[in-house]
Amino acid sequence: MKEPEHLNSWKTLSSELIYESPWIAINKHQTINPGGNPATYSVVNFKNKAIGILPLSDDGYTWLVGQWRYPLEQYSWEIPEGGGPLGEEPVETAIRELKEETGIVAKNFQEIMQMHLSNSATDEHAFVFLATGLSFEEAEPEETEDLQVKKIHINNAFEMVINGEITDSISVAAIFKVKYLIDTGKLKI
Repeated sequence: MKEPEHLNSWKTLSSELIYESPWIAINKHQTINPGGNPATYSVVNFKNKAIGILPLSDDGYTWLVGQWRYPLEQYSWEIPEGGGPLGEEPVETAIRELKEETGIVAKNFQEIMQMHLSNSATDEHAFVFLATGLSFEEAEPEETEDLQVKKIHINNAFEMVINGEITDSISVAAIFKVKYLIDTGKLKI
């Protein structure tokens, strides 16, 4: 697909840091919008990469992590996920997060996609991995994580997505992608 010749039609006049924590910074930008009018554009800048890992056994099982998501005020079933420092290779974060949340150690990690999450208001960049060649040790969750781990067949995880039981965007995309790879014969189980 050919990119438009004029890619950026926004002009930034000034930027102001509004809030900062160890995880995010919120910046307010005074701009000229594509229509030529003044506009305020606020952006949440993430200080970590989002990392998702879908572990998959040879017989088609995966592991979901359940936890209470404070911003949503509800329980959520997801693939193992975590934040990776900007200077760290995404696969290194994937290795650590998978072991930390589930106790799973994988021989193979394959990046299956990258995503931009909520790109109208954030710069959050996600990397999603398929983990295979699995072995099992003790999980080592962080103190902020009260996790349940559930072993489930990939077809059942797909049904959970279809039924609205899994709503986390990284999880939905990863499960759809792996199901597609299996159904098209590009991934053998």
